[in-house]
Amino acid sequence: MDAENLISELTFKAVRSSGSGGQHVNKVATKVVLSFDILNSSHLNEDEKIKLLSFLNNRINKSGILVLSSDQNRSQLKNKIDVTKRFVNLIKLGLKEEKERKQTKIPKSVKRKRLESKRKISEKKANRKPPKLD
Repeated sequence: MDAENLISELTFKAVRSSGSGGQHVNKVATKVVLSFDILNSSHLNEDEKIKLLSFLNNRINKSGILVLSSDQNRSQLKNKIDVTKRFVNLIKLGLKEEKERKQTKIPKSVKRKRLESKRKISEKKANRKPPKLD
């Protein structure tokens, strides 16, 4: 997977930002919305598509299109760069191979400390009981 190839498949749309901000917000389309069609991507193989669909399942719509937006800056170009960086990071994170966990052995000293602690607590509680008068 090469990020440059995927960026060529992105579609960008500039829209007006929401919220307060005075006259500038009302007349300039600085918010950038990025769309990426995962299912119809020619640069991803089937395994990568399945992996991305499961990783991004709460961020994609029913058509399999990932939609990201950015309206952090007053500049459309800065917002486009920002949303593209976020997209690349998401894709890299989604395609990252997880390392298999190696099971480790519990050290003898840890077992010994645990049993010693149990024994001390047991003695403490046993000493709280009244003595037997048989």
